[in-house]
Amino acid sequence: MFLFRRGTDRLTPEQARTRTGDGTAVLLDVREVPEWRAGHAPGAVHLPLTRLLAGAALPPDVRDRPVVAICRSGHRSQQAAKLLASRGVDAVDVTGGMKAWATAGLPVVDERGQGGRIA
Repeated sequence: MFLFRRGTDRLTPEQARTRTGDGTAVLLDVREVPEWRAGHAPGAVHLPLTRLLAGAALPPDVRDRPVVAICRSGHRSQQAAKLLASRGVDAVDVTGGMKAWATAGLPVVDERGQGGRIA
């Protein structure tokens, strides 16, 4: 059973945090390494869209779970959700990306777990 309509639905940052915070889904950050290092959502898993487009497999802790993709502004995550859906993954993305996440007052940490910023 799918929790989302594959690759078509978009969640608000608050909805994404609820679904990933309770373990229903995993938050997959598809931004590039420098963006990730500067700031990401706590508990997110990192896999850049460029690697997904090149055919990279999902990390083990993401496989067989619903995915909520996130990027900086929502464009790359929308691409990622569609790509993942074409691979049979139950995937949606976050409208507005990490910029909207931070604007909503949700936590952002850097690579050391300290207060991060959206790059």
